[in-house]
This record gives sequence, structure tokens and C-alpha cells, in this order.
Amino acid sequence: MADCRNQTAITEFFLLGFGDLPDLQILLFLMFLVIYMATVVGNTLIVVLVVADQHLHSPMYFFLGNLSCVETCYTSAIVPRMLASLLTGDKTISVSGCITQLYFFGSLAATECYLLAAMSYDRYLAICKPLHYSTLMNIRFSFQLAAGSWLNGFLAITILVLFLSQLIFCGPNEIDHFYCDAIPLIELSCGDTHQVILMDFILACVFTLPPFLLTLTSYMCIIATILRIPSTTGRQKAFSTCSSHLIVVTIFYGTLMIVYLLPKRDTLRDLNKVLSLCYTVLPPLVNPLIYSLRNREVKEALRKAVSKCGFRKNVQRLGDNLALKTSGCLDDFSNHPPLKLS
Repeated sequence: MADCRNQTAITEFFLLGFGDLPDLQILLFLMFLVIYMATVVGNTLIVVLVVADQHLHSPMYFFLGNLSCVETCYTSAIVPRMLASLLTGDKTISVSGCITQLYFFGSLAATECYLLAAMSYDRYLAICKPLHYSTLMNIRFSFQLAAGSWLNGFLAITILVLFLSQLIFCGPNEIDHFYCDAIPLIELSCGDTHQVILMDFILACVFTLPPFLLTLTSYMCIIATILRIPSTTGRQKAFSTCSSHLIVVTIFYGTLMIVYLLPKRDTLRDLNKVLSLCYTVLPPLVNPLIYSLRNREVKEALRKAVSKCGFRKNVQRLGDNLALKTSGCLDDFSNHPPLKLS
């Protein structure tokens, strides 16, 4: 690391993003805008359905509502800043703004790890211990798991950000990425970063490895239990209760591992950016689709909500028509001459 005692500390970074592609700026802006809007609408719809429909008031859908809320905030920590950069061409971000983005993005990502672990444990109890499920996974315990997920996620990154805030940055100030990540940020520091790197490794092991291992263990037990079911119909029914969550877990952890385990070479930087998009943008977009298309109860709740809205519109339209006809009849009656009795 360079000695920064005789250098001026920088106050902003340049997020290089996808490079200088003037011909593709508008196309990329429109593409990410559509993806972001679809992500927010889809996840918000899931939250509304879970809150409004009585049939979805169960621990599994309580966790699903929390997951959709996390992913709405998660993608909002990155995509709006990227959209503004694509639209205006301004790639600068202040040091404090970069650390703030890292804080919220990292906290929500860690929270998602814990929520996925809680959901996998919920499916483990439902399939492997069905007779004790209602006793073990009650409303109070599910609330504690969700609250613990949020608390641990934000606690982990708070500790890391406290160490990052002590670093001094004196150049260069270019981050070859479209968002502020921990390692590229640490590499730009001109001071001693050994303690920060060690703390980042420890926090990753303490706060993200346990939920991953719990998720992996839960699904190993689930698969073993399903394989012991004698009938094909029974195996299919049991697997259908956790297939949506298994797909979500695979996408999230698969892209996460590829991004952070891929060798950090110059020839792989562009590939790393593409894979980072799959990690930051793809899961929040496809999760509502996975849960709505593969989950019968969510589809039923969505159908009821749509039919209820349609019914209300029809009733309102019928009321307007009746009011119009009644008004017309009264007008005709008032304009009609009175009858003369002989």
C-alpha cells in the first residue's frame, strides 16, 4: 500500500460501471428500468398478498413476505444509483455515499442468507417432523427467527463498516464495478488494510457460513426423507412443498459463490460484472415469479385478489349505470306534462 502521509485524501470515487458505451447507455437504462420496476411490483405484490389473504397467514408465507421485503430494499440499494449513472453519465459517488451503499447492500444480503436458512428450517420441520410442526414452528418462534435474521444481517455489516470508516483513501479513486463492494473498496485504501481484510473474513465466516450450512443440512435431511417415502405421489407432493424455495436458494447461493470465488484477474473482470448482475438483480426479479407460478396457494390468493377487484369494478359500473338511468327517468318524468283528470 502506498504511503498517504504526504497525499491528499480523496472525497469521491468513480464507479466505472460497464465502461464507455454511449451507444448502449439508453438501451441499458431502459432494460434495467424495466427490470427494477418489475422487481419492485412483483415483490410488493407478494407482501400485499401475504398480509391481506388469511390463507397465507402461516410461518412459511410470513418468511416469504419478509424475503420479498428484503429483496425490494436489496435491489433498491444498487439499481437506482446505476440508473442515474446510465441516464446522466455521472459516475461519481462520495466516499460516505459509497460506504452507505455498501452498508445497506451488505446488510440486506446477509439478512437474506438468514431468511433463506429460516425458510429451509421451516420446510425441514414440515416434511421431516410433520406431527410436531405446529408446536415447533409457531407464530412466536417464526417472528423471532425473522427478527433475528434482520438483526444479525445488519449487525455483521455494521462491524465491518466501522472498520472501513477508519480507512484513508488517497488515490486511485476508480472502482471497476457498478456498485460499491467491500474488497474493491479496501484495495483503494492507501493505509494498512490487513486488519480490515481479516475482519471481513471473520465476519463472513461467523455471519454467513452458519446460515448456509443450516440451509444445506436442512435440504440434505429433506431429500433423505423424501426418498424414503414409498409412493411416487407422496414423494412428488412432499417435494412440491419446498421446490420453489430450493430453486431460490440455488440461484442465490450459486451466483454468490461464483462471483466471490471467481479468480480476481483482469481478463475475468467483465465476466465478474455480468455474474454480479445475476447475483444482485436476477434473484429479486425471478423470486416472485417462482413463488407465484409454482405455488398453488399464492396463485389462488392472486386469483382471488384479481377477481375481487374485478367484482368491485363491475359493481361500481353497475351502480353508475343505475344512477344514470334513474336520473334519466326522473328527468323524463319532470318534463312530462301533468295528467288532467276529467
